[in-house]
Amino acid sequence: MKILNGLPFAALLLLTACNQATTPADTASAKPVDKPVATVNGEVIGHNMYEFYVKNTVGKPSSELTAEQRGQALDNLVRGEVIAQEAVKQGLDKSGDASSELALSRLQILQQAGALHYLDDKKPSEAEEKAEYDSQVAQMPKTEYHARHILVKTPEEAQKIIDQLKKGAKFEELAKKFSTDSSKDQGGDLGFFSPQTMVPQFSAAVEGLKKGEYTQTPVQTQFGYHVIQLIETREKPVPPFDQVKDRVAQILQQKKFRDYEDDLIKQAKIEKYLDGGSGSSSGAGAASPSPASKPGQ
Repeated sequence: MKILNGLPFAALLLLTACNQATTPADTASAKPVDKPVATVNGEVIGHNMYEFYVKNTVGKPSSELTAEQRGQALDNLVRGEVIAQEAVKQGLDKSGDASSELALSRLQILQQAGALHYLDDKKPSEAEEKAEYDSQVAQMPKTEYHARHILVKTPEEAQKIIDQLKKGAKFEELAKKFSTDSSKDQGGDLGFFSPQTMVPQFSAAVEGLKKGEYTQTPVQTQFGYHVIQLIETREKPVPPFDQVKDRVAQILQQKKFRDYEDDLIKQAKIEKYLDGGSGSSSGAGAASPSPASKPGQ
């Protein structure tokens, strides 16, 4: 088993944030400080943080490590704390991107904690899961397409390839010779795919073809110009409920938390100043817009 030789950079940022975020006002309402495992210049490294670090570094609690490994893990935390304190002393927590990274890390961690707390007792019922499964299946595309293509840089190149196909040239050979796409070694073969996995212009062209047909004019996308041939189609297989049950539960929980977020947004007073706007407010208790404001501003 290997303990990391140093504290990860992200952990350094979070360690600094944890040490700097608590103010005397916060301390009164905070939980009692857990048992310290070390102090660095008076700053406590608590047992909870130590266990969290060990578990996230080696995937098991410190009780399952040797004394040497436990000591090395603590040394890593002490080293991180020393560096973090010096960085704060030099004002690095307020310079460059560090301040924004610390703030964003805090936001992301609290958002995740809020989601886990909210969803803790909201496990979807089997009836909810089956209803969501049926809804997802109904929205699934019913057909998958097997196609190949040749990608070139200009419409003129694509048109020349189409002209050669009309004269009897083999699509696969032209793909290997002219295509700039990584599929060229397979003769341009893309295998089976669903239309929504491709850019809209490509999907529309494929869906307009019959088996064996190729596009008669170049198809432009952000990647260049395509000549596309449809090989075959098939019905998209639908995975059984038991196979995707866990994923369906995740989708339901995401929706529940999204609704919870939306409710919080409605209750919050929010003012936006992006792009020099005069500020827009939303949510319960938000200030009424200025008489000079127009909808959308």
